Amino acid sequence: MLRAMLEALIFDVDGTLADTERDGHRPAFNAAFAEADLDWHWDEALYGELLDVTGGKERIRFFCGRHEPEFLQQDDVESRIKELHAAKTRHYAELCAQGIPLRPGIEQLLREAHAAGLRLAIATTTTPENITALLAPDLLALFEKVGAGDTVPHKKPAPDIYQWVLAQLGLPPAACLAIEDSANGLKASRAAGLATVITRTAYTDDHDFSGALALLPDLGEVGVPLLRHWHSHAYDSDKK
Repeated sequence: MLRAMLEALIFDVDGTLADTERDGHRPAFNAAFAEADLDWHWDEALYGELLDVTGGKERIRFFCGRHEPEFLQQDDVESRIKELHAAKTRHYAELCAQGIPLRPGIEQLLREAHAAGLRLAIATTTTPENITALLAPDLLALFEKVGAGDTVPHKKPAPDIYQWVLAQLGLPPAACLAIEDSANGLKASRAAGLATVITRTAYTDDHDFSGALALLPDLGEVGVPLLRHWHSHAYDSDKK
């Protein structure tokens, strides 16, 4: 029996590389709303509920449908949502410039994996601009392929972004390992056939992570040898 060899790591961004939802996106949304003279405020509890919707523009639209339905009745509602999202992205970049730390173990793992010859990629619903704002240029350069934002029509929990990244890498799912932090991310990666490691956050601690290869508080104690062990064990188990 041939053992599946790990060739690539595919990372989610928000919540996985950094706790950006808490420290970046939520305050950036609120700053954009204030700038547009809207009296909306997303507190931590509400934002936790809104995280069930992936994509910033989609999240605004969902919020309006639940709490501000009259906003959706405007003739130019789509352009208004795009403007709000663009302002939010600008505020997010400013917060990143002030410093949003990566989660424990992330930088070390990225450098160790790259040095070990593993290919690195990103599969996320956030915009390319947000990734550039978050990651230092030398870290961003480690990623061979970046699937982000509106690269595909359907966002997580649909598997589209993972399928796109796999096609770009030219690798089968069995050669890759996904690293996620949310139930929607896990659904997307598993639907694409990927074994998946989960690192929970305060926003996702109560999510259903059935089907995850491993469930961890962070990647602080995780290195390439352990990921290779888990990965090969996962696909060996599938073949039994």
